[in-house]
Amino acid sequence: MTFTLEQLRGFVAVADELHFGRAAARLQMTQPPLSRQIQKLERAIGAQLLERDNRRVTLTTAGEVFLGEARRLLTLAESAPELARRVSSGAAGVVRIGFTAASAYGVLGELLNELARALPEVDLELAEMVTREQVAGLLNEEVDLGLARPPFDEQTFGSRLLHREALLVAAPLGHRLLTLGRPAVAADLAAEPVIMHSPVKAKYFYDLVAGVVPIAAEHAVHTVSQVLTMLWLVAAGRGVAFVPESAARLPIEGVGFVRLETPVPQPVELHLLWARHSKNPALWRALAALGRPDTED
Repeated sequence: MTFTLEQLRGFVAVADELHFGRAAARLQMTQPPLSRQIQKLERAIGAQLLERDNRRVTLTTAGEVFLGEARRLLTLAESAPELARRVSSGAAGVVRIGFTAASAYGVLGELLNELARALPEVDLELAEMVTREQVAGLLNEEVDLGLARPPFDEQTFGSRLLHREALLVAAPLGHRLLTLGRPAVAADLAAEPVIMHSPVKAKYFYDLVAGVVPIAAEHAVHTVSQVLTMLWLVAAGRGVAFVPESAARLPIEGVGFVRLETPVPQPVELHLLWARHSKNPALWRALAALGRPDTED
């Protein structure tokens, strides 16, 4: 089945006017070629669309059904070039965002709101991933933008610091650490059972904590990768945990927090991350909207 847009336009004009002469004038053509267009269209789809005689033109039942589809096809055909131009310029399209679970505790929502205001016709798709999964996803073009922890390969990825926050110790309510009246230091934690970050799946936090508080192997009672899981284990009295300050927003009953003394007051970093080789125009528009460079250089 093959038909042309010109044939569809001819059919719609005749269906609207119910008169070949008026339809031909509307299309700025003569009546005989318009009649041939309709005949070719009917042969192509294998159905009679119009009843015509010397006095009038009417739509067949098949014609009435086909008219709606013809209008839809013409609308798509007319809007497709503009859509292509908007996607090419980045004004429309999709930006797929990978994010760590911890980044969703405040930063992610603000970021999405900012992008939605600046680029309302760009769809934002979300995928929860740890940093190493985001790096792989960016390289494989499965995501366009990441909210990830450093370090990154600067030759492959562009990045900008998005957020910085303190490191806290989460402890069960009533725990002595919560009554210190000052930030906790390594000596305060020497004998505490610890729910530790996975050195593989949460390497950034593992290295950050290990650089501040030496944790003896026998004191690491659990090793997990998600902050929320840590807090549930703390609430159950399994030990203390080291979490970013934003985690204190989570309403986990039975858990309190105390700041951990660190060489840098706010050592936990979250970065925007993107592949420098990305060919998605919407990504570069998103970065521009967020006040980041809109070119690959």
